[in-house]
Amino acid sequence: MSWESTAVYYRRLNEQIRTRLGGLHSADILMRSIDFDAIVSLQKQGHWDEACQILADIARVLEQGGASCLLICTNTMHKLADEVQQAVSIPLLHIADVTAEAVKAEGLRRPLLLATRYTMEQDFYVERLRERFGLDPVIPDADGRTVIHDIIFDELCQGIVSDASRNLYLGVIGQGKAEGADCVILGCTEIGLLIGPEHIDLPVFDSTLLHADAAIEFSMAKLAPRPRAA
Repeated sequence: MSWESTAVYYRRLNEQIRTRLGGLHSADILMRSIDFDAIVSLQKQGHWDEACQILADIARVLEQGGASCLLICTNTMHKLADEVQQAVSIPLLHIADVTAEAVKAEGLRRPLLLATRYTMEQDFYVERLRERFGLDPVIPDADGRTVIHDIIFDELCQGIVSDASRNLYLGVIGQGKAEGADCVILGCTEIGLLIGPEHIDLPVFDSTLLHADAAIEFSMAKLAPRPRAA
């Protein structure tokens, strides 16, 4: 939702296409970027139905424009993923699913979830990890959730990246590790701007990069030539 993480998506999608296809190839993308402040206001007021209508309308326009799959480029707004999926006939690639699949593929089970307060505290994300993938996510305590949430909105979404905030995040991660976390999910699309595998002594799963890569896998599969009938 913030353009800070939208830029990460855009770069990752294009880098992956260039890596796979070479030359001057780039990703064929339909992108709708909206005023994030308006969405944040709806979140704070609990007006999720109104936010859902905005996203569903955008999804329909993207499908009409020729999109073959849909990404909601934010973890938090996957609270509305099922409703948005119902608005279109193309598949919505769910960010929690691709992230959970990556965790399971590494044989891990207790990810520390770092995300907005909505994502950490509400059922739409955490319960999906539990019920669909058998994971046992570790959630920061109340103070930790406040630190993670506030830095996302007050700094990262506004392009502010500081060593002091990184150290605060690492403190929350250290506490999560002490509570048995065996890996870390960067469950907000801006968190990768602040921390990454180079800062953490646990396996790290960046939902932003995994989500973009899932879109590439989907698109490349559609481009692959079908075998001729015998």
